Amino acid sequence: MLGLKLPTDPRWVNIVEKNIDEILIDHAYCEQKAASTAVSLIVSFPEYTDLVQEMIALVREEMGHFKMVHDLILERGQVLGRDRKDDYVIELIKFFPKGGSRTTQLVHRLLYAALIEARSCERFRLLSEELQDKKLAEFYHKLMISEAGHYTMFLKFARQYGERKEVDQKWNDLLEYEANIMKDLGTKESIHG
Repeated sequence: MLGLKLPTDPRWVNIVEKNIDEILIDHAYCEQKAASTAVSLIVSFPEYTDLVQEMIALVREEMGHFKMVHDLILERGQVLGRDRKDDYVIELIKFFPKGGSRTTQLVHRLLYAALIEARSCERFRLLSEELQDKKLAEFYHKLMISEAGHYTMFLKFARQYGERKEVDQKWNDLLEYEANIMKDLGTKESIHG
């Protein structure tokens, strides 16, 4: 369903299990960045009313997820800690050239968001199926369902605002590019890395 060209190596879960606190901190910041992306889309493209409405709802949901992850961090006797750079996102957003029409810029941003949500969904599925900590496994199962909805929403908007055939080609090209990025990732205690 997600269309990812290179699945995450299941051994990534072993890295996670040894570094749960680090993963939770990274995950909290991922939720915060997702909310920030939604706000940025509202600010940058206010004339797209249906997008604005969905992004308002998304900001609320992502900040709710941030709170849930932050609460887990506190329950484990940890503190949020500092944000780290996300090598996955840094590499991903190099794919599309800068500039172009406003519509092109919007479509590119929507495709990036869709792919980030798709990869998060895939990773959360792995965590929900493989983590020994059943409470965390259940938590990630619920978030996996949410991420799948976000992925499809962003892709739907990209196809709605762009020319469908062109958007689908860009999506496929971006998926191929992302697979190459993933070959070098999956060895760190981070959601995407």
